[in-house]
Amino acid sequence: MNVIDVTPRPAAVSGIVRFLQSRLMSILGILFILTAFKWGTLLFVVHQYETVIITRFGKIVRTITTPGLKMKLPVFDKVQRLDKRILAWDGPPTECPTKDKLYIIVDCFARWRISDPFLYYNRLNDERSALSRLDDILGSETRSAVATHDLVEIIRVTKGRKPLRDEELEKSGTLLPSTIPDIEYGRGEIEKQITERTRQKIADFGIELLDERFKRSKYNPAVAEKIIERMSSERHQIAARFRSEGRGEAANISGQKESDVASISSTATKNALETEGKADAEAASIYAAAFNSPDAQELYSFLRSLDVMRVAFEKDTTAVISTNSDLGRMLKSMSEAVAPLKPAR
Repeated sequence: MNVIDVTPRPAAVSGIVRFLQSRLMSILGILFILTAFKWGTLLFVVHQYETVIITRFGKIVRTITTPGLKMKLPVFDKVQRLDKRILAWDGPPTECPTKDKLYIIVDCFARWRISDPFLYYNRLNDERSALSRLDDILGSETRSAVATHDLVEIIRVTKGRKPLRDEELEKSGTLLPSTIPDIEYGRGEIEKQITERTRQKIADFGIELLDERFKRSKYNPAVAEKIIERMSSERHQIAARFRSEGRGEAANISGQKESDVASISSTATKNALETEGKADAEAASIYAAAFNSPDAQELYSFLRSLDVMRVAFEKDTTAVISTNSDLGRMLKSMSEAVAPLKPAR
């Protein structure tokens, strides 16, 4: 059954109603909806790692933290995406003086995240502004911390550190025992101080600073060259001392060697002379024992007489010898010894 609306309407209203109910408006509506779906003016996706703020005419309408497919008012609403993961800050190298008047270049890095999206968007609006604000605050706190501590506090970490020692070198006096200056805070404690001070200052921007660390600390290039030259000079002095001590030790060893050689040679000569003296004494004793017997003395006298005769009668010689002399008696005895025996009668 059809119901016919017979309520009287103004002509203008009736014309608008007929226009809206026309086929052209239906087609335009479908095209609008398809365009909205195509270009994302109606629907948008929120990822797990981000927070979305919906603004309308520059004012925050709502904040979305749950992931999924969401809807917004086309054209009027704008989507502002904020990363809720841990973000990195890598500041520029900062040149600053230490408490002991040494200029160093400190390079730091930090990790931060957005703790209050509403406050973060109202105060900073985007990540570039947040990094710029961190540059100012962290750079200022780093310079203040470095200026209130000595260089050893910036570099060292552990307290009560003992230097490595070589006992053999210390015994020889080559290297004297050295000490390392102790620290009161250390680099880790200074980093914590910078983190706490910066965390209080950036809390008003909806940012939470998780940690700040020194990445590198080095001397100013103008100062580094002089320091390197001084260190090189010290090392050359140490090397020269080692060479001098080595040459002295070599001279001692060479002198000791010559002394040992002379001692060994004199001892050997002494032993050789003693052995030779003992041999001569033993030979003399043997000769004395051999010539002390009567037979040996008689033989010796005979041999000496032969030697005399050999010299005296070397050539044709005529001699008159008494038979009472030793030589005459010896010749007579020799002739009797060699004479033939007479036959017995």
